[in-house]
Amino acid sequence: MPRRLMLLDTASLYFRAFYGLPDSIRRPDGTPVNAVRGLLDMIARLTTEYQITHLVACWDNDWRPQWRVDLIPTYKAHRVAEEVPGGTDVEVVPEGLEAQLPMIRQTLELAGIAIVGAAEHEADDVVGTYASHAAFPVDVVTGDRDLFQVCDDERNVRVIYTARGMKNLEVVTEETVVAKYKVLPQQYADYATLRGDASDGLPGVAGIGEKTASSLLLKYGTLEGLLAAADEPGAGVSGPVRARLEAAAEYLEAAPAVVRLVRTLELPTLDEAGAQLRPVTGHRRAELEQLAAEWNLGGSVRRLLAALDQHA
Repeated sequence: MPRRLMLLDTASLYFRAFYGLPDSIRRPDGTPVNAVRGLLDMIARLTTEYQITHLVACWDNDWRPQWRVDLIPTYKAHRVAEEVPGGTDVEVVPEGLEAQLPMIRQTLELAGIAIVGAAEHEADDVVGTYASHAAFPVDVVTGDRDLFQVCDDERNVRVIYTARGMKNLEVVTEETVVAKYKVLPQQYADYATLRGDASDGLPGVAGIGEKTASSLLLKYGTLEGLLAAADEPGAGVSGPVRARLEAAAEYLEAAPAVVRLVRTLELPTLDEAGAQLRPVTGHRRAELEQLAAEWNLGGSVRRLLAALDQHA
């Protein structure tokens, strides 16, 4: 089988699993296991359907890095349950999902699935780094449009977009991004900076929506090129647009570093992380099967094991 890497935006998937399956699915002690079941079923399906040979569950070691908050204080502010001075703020996570996160990690580790995070960085940055340096084709699984930045038809990097549900997965390529947003993937961060993103607490530039943002980037190439043109009276930037950019000057100076993926993290290599998929054998298989029974994971573990057995 030709080598193919899959990078999971893991939090995006376990949130989707939690809300997609009833929380009446519980262990004997009453703890919900719907997110565990759903995530394992997603992995079994995705790795089989897309013929994956290497897999990394990218993890949010810091879901709201302070350096991003220092640049844009509103960044993900609406999702903060508790501020932790000098540490990682506590994210709003349903109690039923919070209880499942240790179980998710334990089952993935027993299944031999690589889990990789980075201090002071989000899973998106882990995805960005691996996707930018992989030596073979990459599929990124996410419901987050920000990761469209990594699409690269020449290098065969694409996004498996989950926003419409697991029954309606969309394969997003560079061509898809251009057709839908009228910008190249390498322009997507500048596009998102201009139009803003309420889900991440990014205000954008008042008066500049998606169509205006894409038309400006089509003409000037980059945000930097647009701002340079706005400083040149004869460069064709209209008075109203120039005024809007000037009013948002402080935001536009800070936001690009927040929106752009970090692609230069020092991460374990795929070999070091144990990303190559293999059958689960020996005591780990026995322990995983035992947990499946004890935690009421139904057929989800069996389906995951069967998917991994294909890599013998």
